[in-house]
Amino acid sequence: MNSALSTERTVTTLSVVICAYTLDRWDDLRAAIGSVLGQDPPADEVVLVVDHNQDLLERAERELSGVRVVPNQRRRGLSGGRNTGVAVSHTDVVAFLDDDATAEPGWTGRLLAPYGDPRVVGVGGLVRAWWTTARPVWFPPEFDWVVGCSYRGQPRQAARVRNFIGANMSFRRTELIAVGGFLDALGRVGSRPVASCDETDLCLRIAARNPDAVLLYEPAAEIRHRVPESRASWAYFRNRCYIEGLSKALVARRCGSGPALANERVYLRSTISRALARHVTRIWRPGALRTIGALSGGVGATVAGYLVGSIRPLGSQDVSRRPQGAPEPTTMARS
Repeated sequence: MNSALSTERTVTTLSVVICAYTLDRWDDLRAAIGSVLGQDPPADEVVLVVDHNQDLLERAERELSGVRVVPNQRRRGLSGGRNTGVAVSHTDVVAFLDDDATAEPGWTGRLLAPYGDPRVVGVGGLVRAWWTTARPVWFPPEFDWVVGCSYRGQPRQAARVRNFIGANMSFRRTELIAVGGFLDALGRVGSRPVASCDETDLCLRIAARNPDAVLLYEPAAEIRHRVPESRASWAYFRNRCYIEGLSKALVARRCGSGPALANERVYLRSTISRALARHVTRIWRPGALRTIGALSGGVGATVAGYLVGSIRPLGSQDVSRRPQGAPEPTTMARS
């Protein structure tokens, strides 16, 4: 993929947006910001968006340096926070890093390098799981997306993809403005995975606007994403898969089932099928039966969520083409 990209123009400016909602992750947040401030080349600005938490906002303004702290000016939730970050930034490229993740050295440079080709409108990177407790023996790596991390089956080298994992992604700011930003109805609110797939929805809208646009996955742009003990349980796994199915149903209604489910069909036919076959042939190994159960149960929960979401809308969420509550492109931009 890289050899096919030209390098006619170089993007030189970068904003990194980090969204936070709770004081419980204060140490994680400081580590995330520190990992960005220590980058070479440095980001031109680091924006911390605080999601409707006055105590966190005041502490961040008081104690954090080298970062611009702003309150979420949109609807409560991750998507509203990201849209706020885009609105207040002033650079060519806007990157997003989760508040419980840390960027590896060279992250900024590896995200920016592909933007030398004008066809590249977004670059995402590898999200490596950082388990705070031992990884559950039954937890299949094919399902690491459940904990917001890169999973087995993704490309191992730079490649064009449909969408990124939200913890580690970047876009040309003009492109974000042109499509109206993230859909508020799909963004996580606090710690509750009520809905997801806002990144998928955004990337599909970018592709629909310009089919020749390149969304490039660059695994060399790596971050570590903290996975707490609370996300290592079967209950979380099952619920997160179900929510993914619900959310994919909403994306399919907005963007069409073809684009919204193309990757998922390949994932089931190839990645999951190979994983099941591999574990069946090694059934005597410790944890093999439980992993087969997780693979089957994860697919089942996701399909169930999709079927339910296809029958009924997700509450009162708007499924119109323009993201709910998002500003018109002309009002999102700042001079």
